[in-house]
Amino acid sequence: MVNGSVVTLLPTVNCLGVIVDQEMLFAHHDRRLASLCFYWLRQLPSIRRTLTTETTILVYALVISRIDYCNGVLAGAYDVHLRQLQAVLNAAGRLIVRKRKYDSISSTMRDILHWLPIRQWVEFKMCVLVYNCLHNISPSYLSNMCQPVCQPQPPMPTISCTRRPRRPSHKNSLLRPS
Repeated sequence: MVNGSVVTLLPTVNCLGVIVDQEMLFAHHDRRLASLCFYWLRQLPSIRRTLTTETTILVYALVISRIDYCNGVLAGAYDVHLRQLQAVLNAAGRLIVRKRKYDSISSTMRDILHWLPIRQWVEFKMCVLVYNCLHNISPSYLSNMCQPVCQPQPPMPTISCTRRPRRPSHKNSLLRPS
């Protein structure tokens, strides 16, 4: 009850195209995104014979851009949820390079298409975001959230010729936003 009104909780909420569930697992979002991308991938072969190089552009516009949008929410997601999106990327890669359904695609994605697996793709986007925040390239509301840990450096011990000094564990660390 809020101010005398009954508030019913929904199992999922759609916010800016991202479906958020109660456990913040984004499982429903992953399933919906994968089914939407597979829909577009199934539509493309019917017009593929009339296309030349536009297949790649259409796959990027209709499929890859949807996976790329807000995929930062998938950072730390369970592998079971990311498998569906990886299957979408694999199918999109097979469509672009004209491989059959059961042909291996991982080396083609890496060497020809220069695509990362979905988990590394999400991590890369997060790293780029943090880099932009630390170099004041991103908006100030994001840059303000990336604050380096400032701890005094302990005096360096004398270095022997046989051992390299260990790097401090707090070097290049960021504070968690509260």
